[in-house]
Amino acid sequence: MASDSPESLMTLCTDYCLRNLEGTLCYLLDNETLRLHPDIFLPSEICDKLVNEYVELVKTDSIFEPHESFFTLFSDPRSTRLARIHLREHIVQDQDLEAIRKQDLIELYLTNCEKLTAKSLQTLVSFSHTLISLSLFGCSNIFYEEENPGGCEDDCLVNPTRQVLVKDFTFEGFSRLRILNLGRLIEGVNVETLLRPLASLAALDLSGIQLNDVAFLTQWKDSLVSLVLYNMDLSEEHIQVIAQLRKLRHLDISRDHLSSYYKFKLTRRVLNLFVENLVNLTSLDISGHTMLENCTIPSMEEKMGQTSIEPAKSSIAPFRGLKRPLQFLGLFETSLCRLTHIPAYKVSGDKNEEQVLNAIEAYTEHRPEITSRAINLLFDIARIERCSQLLRALQLVITALKCHKDDKNIQVTGSAALFYLTNSEYRMEQSVKLRRQVIQVVLNGMESYQEVTVQRNCCLTLCNFSIPEELEFQYRRVNELLLNILNQSRQDESIQRIAVHLCNALVCQVDNDHKEAVGKMGFVMTMLKLIQKKLADKTCDQVMEFSWSALWNITDETPDNCEMFLNYSGMKLFLECLKEFPEKQELHRNMLGLLGNVAEVKELRPQLMTSQFISVFSNLLESKADGIEVSYNACGVLSHIMFDGLEAWGICEPHREEVVKRMWAAIQSWDINSRRNINYRSFEPILRLLPQGISPVSQHWATWALYNLVSVYPDKYCPLLIKEGGIPLLKDMIKMASARQETKEMARKVIEHCSNFKEENMDTSR
Repeated sequence: MASDSPESLMTLCTDYCLRNLEGTLCYLLDNETLRLHPDIFLPSEICDKLVNEYVELVKTDSIFEPHESFFTLFSDPRSTRLARIHLREHIVQDQDLEAIRKQDLIELYLTNCEKLTAKSLQTLVSFSHTLISLSLFGCSNIFYEEENPGGCEDDCLVNPTRQVLVKDFTFEGFSRLRILNLGRLIEGVNVETLLRPLASLAALDLSGIQLNDVAFLTQWKDSLVSLVLYNMDLSEEHIQVIAQLRKLRHLDISRDHLSSYYKFKLTRRVLNLFVENLVNLTSLDISGHTMLENCTIPSMEEKMGQTSIEPAKSSIAPFRGLKRPLQFLGLFETSLCRLTHIPAYKVSGDKNEEQVLNAIEAYTEHRPEITSRAINLLFDIARIERCSQLLRALQLVITALKCHKDDKNIQVTGSAALFYLTNSEYRMEQSVKLRRQVIQVVLNGMESYQEVTVQRNCCLTLCNFSIPEELEFQYRRVNELLLNILNQSRQDESIQRIAVHLCNALVCQVDNDHKEAVGKMGFVMTMLKLIQKKLADKTCDQVMEFSWSALWNITDETPDNCEMFLNYSGMKLFLECLKEFPEKQELHRNMLGLLGNVAEVKELRPQLMTSQFISVFSNLLESKADGIEVSYNACGVLSHIMFDGLEAWGICEPHREEVVKRMWAAIQSWDINSRRNINYRSFEPILRLLPQGISPVSQHWATWALYNLVSVYPDKYCPLLIKEGGIPLLKDMIKMASARQETKEMARKVIEHCSNFKEENMDTSR
């Protein structure tokens, strides 16, 4: 079982403060601008956490409200200190960085912040004296500024959005900068000029940048320990430069083999060159490369025995020259990952679950195109085999889905993988916390994508959870999303079926407050629209039956929802369904169960008092559909109507006495040992029919219902009847002169059953 330990106090406090800024750290100035209380001082450990968690909440929590003035809380280093912050995507704009320009930042990660412009380059200069680590990965507009109104100068290139490329910015003055990520830098920026002022770079990421000449990298040959050239089209010149960077411990020359055509092919000679010259190498990624020459050891020369990571036994010939196994070797989408002896502790590839999980772990942050294919491989493993590293797999998929909320491929493959990783086979291995994280990312996916495959995968995954219990912490949100799916004009049949099933499950066995809240969201109207559409198509399928079942559940002891059903022409649809589908027993049971709920509401019963409705209910008394269920529910509806007395019978046909006679006949025809397709949470609507002399047949129906339930399901219904005070009511009813003798006999048997149950279950231990 995975650890279900609570979050740290720091995490809980941070989350609470961010969700309640006005009530904790801040006050509102002029009813719109957040200001920190003057007596607060927060160290960097807390401020970093606040900023980074804020970014995470804005990105992944749809109900979290971002604040325009949030970053201004950290404008004064005398009260707030920032050191290491990670900002992502549209969440950060130029004015946000400008707000914190006085901070002494050590680490600043800006990932895919497309709203940042050249104004933020100038703000970066404010951090130049302290910044050690900087990432501008995917900040595609940060080197653009608005076009000079007086005309473009010679040293600017105009892009189609009427902005100009800044060409004179360099990292001059960034004397402490050691780690730099320029991944996906916009074309046109002179990388060599930009980087030349940096004296001693230790790590450089130039992913996705095409450079014909990288000789300038040798200026850091004594300091550079990490170099990433992902998706750079390499040449012999590139290789010769890399071989001179003898301090390298991590080298990544991997590529996405689907993105474009690359002339360069890896050869045995190139790998030998790396092994011979880069003697400090502990991590190498050559994923996606095609091998021009055979780099493998012939199978007859391979060392026999167990799989080994010892370089001397390596199946990859050049790696036999390694002094020690690599910590990491990236071989994803290469033929080398399927070899027997690979000299690395951790390998990314597609051979087995371990390699696939390593690939997802290594590439999620910056390479969604690779990650989606790796998750697709994990999907196949989870679907066909048993996943042996379930918790790791789940956590990696959750992280990928959170990180790339707007990437369709990740959402499709990730949601499909989650369906198999959360099924009942793996349930015992998953903590409540982990399963809640799954639900959160599934709902994020449903929110972000109307695409059929994502919606279907997400709905199917939700079916793997105990409903409503496991979804209750997101109850309103999940109902809104499902109703949104069902209200779309064009619907996929399979999604519609799953969504209605989920809606039905969500309103079953929840308290009335939940049902009323969902009713106000438009639940009743949505179900009636589905029923209307199915009627128009003359189709009675699972969607039709689930819709009526959902209405039955949501109207249980919820008068407001019962009233909505009547107001939205529910009775008209009931009669039409009865006429169109006379043989559909399950449908009839669901409809009559719902009408039983409506009949329990005294204020609504007059609307049922029409000759047409009473005749239909009377005729259904003789129905044998679904055992006794349809007849039983029809009798229940009439019992509540009869309870209102003779003066409430405002119709001429059928006569009240005739209906009463048919009710007695129906009750006497039922087998008292019938197993039931019904679930009572409370006996209150039945018990209110006992202490009255207005309608003996209603009294008899109620007593029969209790007798049947305590006889067939004593463990469930004896305690419920005792708890709700049913025994004193039955005893009082036995004394009533107006009660029929057979009703009294039945009441005595109910009391006897409950008495026997109490004795059998009495705790006699000392």
